[in-house]
Amino acid sequence: MMKKMTALILCLMLAAACGASAETVGVIQLVQHPALDAATQGFVDALKEAVPDVEVDIQNAAGDSATCAQIANTFVSNNAALILGNATPALQAAVAATGDIPILGTSITDYASALEMEGIGQGTATGINVSGTTDLAPLDGQADMITELFPEAKTVGLLYCSAEANSIYQVETIRGLLEAKGLTTQDYAFADSNDVASVVQSAVGAVDVLYIPTDNTAASVTETIAGVVIPEKLPVIAGEEGIVKGCGIATLTISYYDLGAETGRMAAQILKGEAQVSELPIQAAPTFTKKYNAENAAALGIAIPADYEAIE
Repeated sequence: MMKKMTALILCLMLAAACGASAETVGVIQLVQHPALDAATQGFVDALKEAVPDVEVDIQNAAGDSATCAQIANTFVSNNAALILGNATPALQAAVAATGDIPILGTSITDYASALEMEGIGQGTATGINVSGTTDLAPLDGQADMITELFPEAKTVGLLYCSAEANSIYQVETIRGLLEAKGLTTQDYAFADSNDVASVVQSAVGAVDVLYIPTDNTAASVTETIAGVVIPEKLPVIAGEEGIVKGCGIATLTISYYDLGAETGRMAAQILKGEAQVSELPIQAAPTFTKKYNAENAAALGIAIPADYEAIE
């Protein structure tokens, strides 16, 4: 009888071991474009380096907030160990879905706006089940870039998606910085990718330069924007490298891969029990780089200073 009992216990233990699975981390990526793709890849690489057995389930919402919510709810139902929200709507969907599972954000410009919580940002902890990294580049440096490259400019168009809270935050901030320099600004907001071309076309002849913040919708349709601004020789300064590579002239940008990697290291700390997500301060990118699109600059006849790095 004892031998049978021992054998039964061993079988149950083996069955449990065979049925056990590695912890799963769910990734909600708002939309595919180079910046968000790089952030996701950096996250996965850094996380798997620290926690090799972790499983990562990457889901793309194709730019739709409702799809972000569906993905988040699925991750919660499947008891994900941690959820990454890559871009603000993805983070907001995860926060709406659970108050228990640790959530990290990346490619988030302003956590205070994203979470509707005052007084949080780089270097602060949220006190709830959320932390992450911010992609906010120095907006004063981007304003300086506009006046450095286009000293004769008088009017700057601000092109952004009105559905993105982070874009609104950046536009409101840089508007004040540009107006303090004596420049006039004009908003060119679009609701979604379908009306980008017509909105950009309306800026032609009305502004000297277009500024595009780190806007996910704009980043996903840079070819459309380029189809208007390059033939019309309307220069674009943008908040990140991917937009400039597609349709712009220059940017003061971060490495989204490095940003994602920092978020991956934060995730590893949480999964290994080394840190509580509620106590982890929001982290920022370590460095910023002046970069330019050599082909577009040449096409528009714009001279670029020597301290700018060409985008490959």
